[in-house]
Amino acid sequence: MRPELQNTPRPPVEPGQVPVRGWRDSDLDRLCGPAAAAAAFAVRPDSVLRLFYAATRRREVGPLCAIMARTRRPYREVTPEELVRIAGTEHHGGVVAVAVPREVPALGAGPFPPALLAARVLPLLDGIGNPHNFGAIARSAAFFGCAGVMLSDDPRQCLPSDAAYRIAEGGLEHLALLRLANPAVALRALAPRFTTVAAVAAGGVAPEALPRGKPFVLALGNEELGLPGLTAAACAHRVTLPGSGRVESLNVSVAAAVLIHALSA
Repeated sequence: MRPELQNTPRPPVEPGQVPVRGWRDSDLDRLCGPAAAAAAFAVRPDSVLRLFYAATRRREVGPLCAIMARTRRPYREVTPEELVRIAGTEHHGGVVAVAVPREVPALGAGPFPPALLAARVLPLLDGIGNPHNFGAIARSAAFFGCAGVMLSDDPRQCLPSDAAYRIAEGGLEHLALLRLANPAVALRALAPRFTTVAAVAAGGVAPEALPRGKPFVLALGNEELGLPGLTAAACAHRVTLPGSGRVESLNVSVAAAVLIHALSA
């Protein structure tokens, strides 16, 4: 999804359909790399509209090409130069699947998604604007078995994009995504079922000092400014990773990986 369009409402994608009409080519996602493409075929194959690959990936994409052939959708081996043009980046990994963007539903008046309620650790991202950080967090969340990720409606917050999919290495496909208009309200509503924790650069307790017995909502904030005050205040606890003191803090995606692992244990 193009960055400037990432918060634009999209027409719904009906299960079992290949939605082609109503989409501009510039709106579609470019899922770059074998892992990202394979995950999309595994999770939402009907959303993949076109497939392109380099000769060096011919054997790996064979099963994906077979799916495209059965459903009469285009796939093609292309030159390295053409693949760069299609992907919009040199970092394409030799495979580009062009797909309809995923919808990221907003939390409304209905029940909270059951899959997210079953999570051991449920990350909440509030204002994380770098798609590489978002993708890296999604990759770690999927690796450690998180069921999904909640995203604030902060205008700085990334939604799924070409860069995020590439960095996530397929992780985004395996996560339920949910947008929150008001993270502070959502955190208070989740407090009876979850231990709500704000990740902060300083002043919090170590992960092992947090109370156990309930799953965690882990709130992670903007790369430079941290969590918004209202979001942090709505959390029952604050957590800080102890370090050597030689640098002030970790990159938010690295801190997220360490914390998700620590809280999942």
